[in-house]
Amino acid sequence: MTVRVVLADDQPLIRSGLRVLIDDTEDLRVVAEAATGAEAVRLVREQEPDVVVMDIRMPVMDGIEATRHITAGDGPARVLMLTTFDDDEYVYAALRAGASGFLVKDMALDDILGAIRVVAAGDALIAPSVTRRLIEHFAAGAPVPAPPPVRARADDTITEREREVLTLVGRGRSNAEIAGDLHISPATAKAHVARLFTKLDARDRVHLVIIAYEMGLVAPGS
Repeated sequence: MTVRVVLADDQPLIRSGLRVLIDDTEDLRVVAEAATGAEAVRLVREQEPDVVVMDIRMPVMDGIEATRHITAGDGPARVLMLTTFDDDEYVYAALRAGASGFLVKDMALDDILGAIRVVAAGDALIAPSVTRRLIEHFAAGAPVPAPPPVRARADDTITEREREVLTLVGRGRSNAEIAGDLHISPATAKAHVARLFTKLDARDRVHLVIIAYEMGLVAPGS
């Protein structure tokens, strides 16, 4: 199956380079390009891509707001932010808006392609240990946006065991590691994580990590 991609970046050179890179593969294809966030939202509605590679800073509508519009819709598109991690303090807000992960503009080309495939498959882009470092970075210095009102308080919806699992997800543990820590089977750990996705209206593992930090289950540096 070919993964359909929309590129959203206000720099034509970056879009051109990414298009060449993506279209040179057998399983990925660029279906549209956007130079603004508003244009990206429109093209996603028209093209229904699998993945949007989204820059954060764009005119008319920035990537964070565009991501919020896209992920609030009923379409299949998942958003992969394009940013410079060391300088951009908007990454946390982008993830909170619904992005499934982020790309760093100077990362290896093969890693960019791999990231698109991971997100298209329905997984979070960021590996657990990297997720932990990312969220710690922003939790330590950036204000945490309020949780979406559509999600009930987690304390009222999850069991004590699910709370333990969520804490371990927040610490970057994989399902296998959670199973070992809690002395349960990997299948049981996976089932607990799946229930957390449903109960907390979480899009992916990155979102669960953010929720764990918002609940105070995991502190920066823990």
